Amino acid sequence: MQVTDVRIRKITTEGKMKAIVSVTFDDEFVVHDIKIIEGQNGLFIAMPSRKMGEGDFRDIAHPINSETRNKIQSAIFVQYEKMNELERAAAEAERAEVEEAEAEEIEIEGAEIEEEIEEEVEEVETGGEFGEIGETIE
Repeated sequence: MQVTDVRIRKITTEGKMKAIVSVTFDDEFVVHDIKIIEGQNGLFIAMPSRKMGEGDFRDIAHPINSETRNKIQSAIFVQYEKMNELERAAAEAERAEVEEAEAEEIEIEGAEIEEEIEEEVEEVETGGEFGEIGETIE
């Protein structure tokens, strides 16, 4: 049995539950609602379960042996890491875009201030609204 598709449906950065996943086996069978959980010793997967009675939970579907669990978990974590890398790259691109826009705005403001200073200097040099240098203004 091979894992042929892993789909991450929901990713969160807050809380212990990090994502909800669907895994397809042999392009024929899918298991939904596998959770990626942040535990004390790192990430692990929790198979879909149902609440039974007084707070007990029972898996609806689960691997029979640890080798199969590790295979499923590994495939999920590979896809989860790819999704995290894409999110980080998108966030970095957005941050760079904002920084570039801010730099352009500062450059434009700097050019406008420079232009205003040049105009004021020209006014003073040509007598502008203050009159000629040395001229008495009444």
